[in-house]
Amino acid sequence: MAEARSGPTVGQIVLGMRLRDLRERAGRSFVDAARALSVNATTVRRMEKAEVGLKPLYVKALLDLYGVDGAEAAAFMNLVEEANRPGWWHRFRDVTPDWFSLYVSLEGEASLIRAYEPHCVPGLLQSPDYARVLFRTGFPGAPAEEIERRVDLRMARQELLRRPHAPLLWAVVEEHVLRRRVGSPAVMRAQIDRLIEATASPNVSLQIMPFSAGPHPGMFGPFQLFRFEIPELPDIIYAESLTGAVYLDERPDTVAYLEVLDRMGAQAAPVQDTAAILGDIRKEL
Repeated sequence: MAEARSGPTVGQIVLGMRLRDLRERAGRSFVDAARALSVNATTVRRMEKAEVGLKPLYVKALLDLYGVDGAEAAAFMNLVEEANRPGWWHRFRDVTPDWFSLYVSLEGEASLIRAYEPHCVPGLLQSPDYARVLFRTGFPGAPAEEIERRVDLRMARQELLRRPHAPLLWAVVEEHVLRRRVGSPAVMRAQIDRLIEATASPNVSLQIMPFSAGPHPGMFGPFQLFRFEIPELPDIIYAESLTGAVYLDERPDTVAYLEVLDRMGAQAAPVQDTAAILGDIRKEL
């Protein structure tokens, strides 16, 4: 990346899209915009894709080129200033890789989060001790202070489920996730209690994919779908790997993932059965 930053915010993504629309409506090419900024066309492309930060001087020059002035230009510049402010997670930048910063920003702006998790309890529903065991396993050489920072970030992310106008979280979790021992029996009991408490909230729906369901179309790995009330933002898919992540927003991709989620939802145990299933698993711990 050309600039040192912790990844784009949703605001920067939206403004990049708006700059693209303004350029196209003005009938200007990438070369025209680049000439106005004394940069190359690639830089303009990257601005529109939020791959680099939005420099106010550059944005103002582009607005002038596109014929945007007066109150409209002033309002746009105010949005640039707001979008360039570091997100709350910036204070955790020492334990947040660049590719995950965008995830936290998307998560915070989403109106709907749909997830499939075949390996562990979704981060937004983890108890502190459960998360701590996972981080100790994933980062075996990390000092205790770093582990606690990672736990603190995960717990801070969970606040979005308790805020006014919280997003709807709808997750499908494999049964073996809940039966795999993570830490001591006490840790697992506390984690199941956390899930029982969370699923009592109207904005959290958890479905459990039982062993008896057999194979299903989502078995290739964990992923999330974000949906937004912001008109410019399409559905976005997040899929994580060992060393990074991919973000997909092309309609054929998002539609394919959405269809898989719908099919898994029909195959998993109904939401109304979740509390009973969790209660049975807890009795076994």
